[in-house]
Amino acid sequence: MLTRVARSMEQLAGLKVVRRIPWFKGGLSWRCYTRGTLKFITNPGPWVREHEMIHSRRGFMSRAAATLGGLSFTNPVQAAAQKAPKQSATSESILALFKSLPGEVAIKIHAPAVNGKPEFLVESNAAKMLFVGSAFKTFVLCETLRQVDAPDVAKTLKQKQLPLDASVWSLDSATFNPPNLIGRVSHRTALEAMIMHSDNTGTDMCLKQAGPDKVREFIASAGLKNTMIPDSTRIFFGYLLGAKDFKAFTWEAIGAAANQPIVNSPMNNVQTLASSADDLVSYYSRALQGSFFRHKETLTHFKQILSIGDAIWLLPLPLGVSAFCKGGSIDVTGFHALCVPGGMQFDDRWVYFCMTINWNAKAETDPETVQAFIAAGSRALAMVKDTLACTSS
Repeated sequence: MLTRVARSMEQLAGLKVVRRIPWFKGGLSWRCYTRGTLKFITNPGPWVREHEMIHSRRGFMSRAAATLGGLSFTNPVQAAAQKAPKQSATSESILALFKSLPGEVAIKIHAPAVNGKPEFLVESNAAKMLFVGSAFKTFVLCETLRQVDAPDVAKTLKQKQLPLDASVWSLDSATFNPPNLIGRVSHRTALEAMIMHSDNTGTDMCLKQAGPDKVREFIASAGLKNTMIPDSTRIFFGYLLGAKDFKAFTWEAIGAAANQPIVNSPMNNVQTLASSADDLVSYYSRALQGSFFRHKETLTHFKQILSIGDAIWLLPLPLGVSAFCKGGSIDVTGFHALCVPGGMQFDDRWVYFCMTINWNAKAETDPETVQAFIAAGSRALAMVKDTLACTSS
């Protein structure tokens, strides 16, 4: 598994890149280089200039498209949190870590009772539906695996090829790099890109294949009443921009809208990425135990993909645990959000958690609040791990 993680996603797709094709402003070359089932295009059409305009003005939607992948691995706040002295985890001590943060904060950390050891529970504002960003992608992963639930699930996902073209291109897709890649990609690779790199093109490929309404049906069947997902990330961006026909928002339209302001809040009741701490902890506590799958091979595959989730090392979670997590965030002028939900296992204990913050700030970014939140979250989970590990021993 570590070898697979170390490879680039292009390698996972069976692609060997001979050389990088330079980005020529104005489109000086129209040649197309092909390797395997993917095509590298230097100028695939008018959308190239539109895409270039997007990259030159990151204030447009890069903040809106941003996930936890934008955080630093080695910031001093994280380092300080990791070196802090051990402290017993109680509801009061955990919640105190988040007390000074602005906006709305929702926390739930739950370790079920096991083998005579008592339940551990910390919760605050857990029923509140908040914006969770790319954390919703775990539901897409779960429903996708439910649809191919079988002993040979890995083979099925590897053999299934999904189209990669303008019909699914979306913002913040460093792995599939629109519009430079066209062709077909294995379903497995798209899922890994969605979880490991929070690639929005990979997400829209998987969501299109699974069906957004099917994902919503699964969410409803699981009793998650405070969870909403978009039809696609691109449709979500179209709605934020106030596109008249946001459900038909095209890749070309993204380029044309590069200088337009965001007119709709990310947290809304039309196209959004929202959930509650209660819902996410309830979901992870069942999904990671296989409650939504019929075959153990499917559960194994679910865990394998979630184990490369972006937030595991970006928060980071405590060392020495088996971690399964998919985080999310957003930064647009006036509104910001971070969410870290998932599960971790150590000794004979499972801990399920969700930590979410939504806050208002006039600036396009608010790094101080981001760093304070991730430091609190990392410290909280470390305290829980230390306390429950001592109890277990």
